[in-house]
Amino acid sequence: MREALWSELLKIRRSRLPWLTLLAFTVVAAVCGLFMFILADPARARALGLLGDKAQLSGADPGWPGYLALLAQAVGVGGLILYGITAIWLFGREFSDRTATDLLALPTSRTAIVTAKFALAACWALLLAVWVCVLGLIIGVALGLPGWTTPAIAYGLGRIVITGALSSLLTTPLALAASLGRGYLPAVGVMFVIVFSAQVIAALGFGAYFPWSVPALYAGLAGPGQDRPGPVGFALVLATAAAGALATTTWWRVADHTR
Repeated sequence: MREALWSELLKIRRSRLPWLTLLAFTVVAAVCGLFMFILADPARARALGLLGDKAQLSGADPGWPGYLALLAQAVGVGGLILYGITAIWLFGREFSDRTATDLLALPTSRTAIVTAKFALAACWALLLAVWVCVLGLIIGVALGLPGWTTPAIAYGLGRIVITGALSSLLTTPLALAASLGRGYLPAVGVMFVIVFSAQVIAALGFGAYFPWSVPALYAGLAGPGQDRPGPVGFALVLATAAAGALATTTWWRVADHTR
């Protein structure tokens, strides 16, 4: 396991993808901060040429609770894509780069290799969620947002991290798709189908029972008190994550890796 983790860490360190995902979440935090700036002072924003009416579509309150809720919603929606891309890259690159057979020829079990990939994907997702929290605090303080209370801040930051964790758990089926498809493209296609389905099913009012809609609903995307997922929704997320991880591990163990 130690060797497998070290190998995966080397691949991540030499890739640009971690920096790209970090940049993407930085832009997300900055855009949410821009919305807060517009909502807090529409007249000044309009004088600067910003479109205040567009920012009103966010439905957020110009304060700390509203800003942290907006960040959580952004992580709930964008996390499915960004975390999904990381999982697809971790599992699909071995086939796209033609290194899968070389990797499996090493004296390291296939289970350890898959476990190392999933462990690093989870750590990657957690670090990105923490990064959003740090940026959110910095931007909120710079904007001078009202409504700072310790319970509100703790709840808002906790919701961001939990939303990120839920989104990360739901990427295990994408790892399976990248493995079965032996590359990036099939898994990317599956990811877009899942994201589209999550939006449609949530709009129809059944999002609490569709695992990939749960993170955004938990973050409050549907509005205060609307369609919040219950125990069934969270159980479905855990079941989906476990099934995806088990299926991926089983496939790597029994598949005939010819390339």
